[in-house]
Amino acid sequence: MKGYVDLQVNGFSGIDFSSPGLTIDMVSTVVEALKERGTGIFCPTLITADRDIYRTNLPVLAAAMEEPALAPHIAGLHLEGPFLAPESAGAHPKKHLQMPEADLFKRWQELARGNIRILTIAPELPGAENVIKEASGSGVVVGLGHHMADHGSIMRAVENGARLCTHLGNGIANNLPRHPNPLWTQLACDELAASFITDGHHLPPEFVKVAWRAKGPERFILTSDAAPVAGCKPGLYDLWNQQVRVDKNGSIRLPDGSALAGSSVQISDCVHFFRSCTDPSQAELERVARRNALELLQGARL
Repeated sequence: MKGYVDLQVNGFSGIDFSSPGLTIDMVSTVVEALKERGTGIFCPTLITADRDIYRTNLPVLAAAMEEPALAPHIAGLHLEGPFLAPESAGAHPKKHLQMPEADLFKRWQELARGNIRILTIAPELPGAENVIKEASGSGVVVGLGHHMADHGSIMRAVENGARLCTHLGNGIANNLPRHPNPLWTQLACDELAASFITDGHHLPPEFVKVAWRAKGPERFILTSDAAPVAGCKPGLYDLWNQQVRVDKNGSIRLPDGSALAGSSVQISDCVHFFRSCTDPSQAELERVARRNALELLQGARL
């Protein structure tokens, strides 16, 4: 396996792709740090932020993708927000959430020089259908995440081109009805691939095992959802206009414990936990930690 592929990296070792002052050198530092830890290709991820962040950081990340030393390691940009549902926002700053607008997404894509490859959106929000059509029609992978959509909204999103569930099992309200609820619909939908944060904190082994059975080797994708404070010592840190706590056990949470704020691991760590839950073959590991993500980005059917 020639290095793992990660569809969602928010930053690393104090470098935040969604904070002011981002530079190409900072992106390079993250690329080198991930390479040392086994991640060969990844998608820098911008989370919900003030509009000024998108105006400044998208061009920086696009420019980084034109650097010969960096280009082979950056598969494209992942925009996770701001088109997310408030009740499922988790650690995303709620004051910067907004309703989906197709024209706004197109402006951000222009700033990114066409390099936004994944858009995560809550499909039940007003305007989401138009954005999903626009994004998927232009070759962007639309992921459903941070939502509480009902069956109909999810299936309409699929009809309009959505192909991914972003970190399924997380980014969802803490309390769910037994059934129906968004988890069952997304797990059952064969048209949707799904990424899972198998860091040992975001999902229990039982859920990973059931999700593995539901999605199978061709639709299951490992992701780290690495936070900018991944690689930092335990303690309190300012992140995304709020404080987060890096615990000794490696989890990253809001201080009140109400939500996780990304992970402190890399895909190599996710592979270890995933193996302990499912006992996959080497060929299956190749798919979930590399091949499925690449095929998704290349537009291949999973």
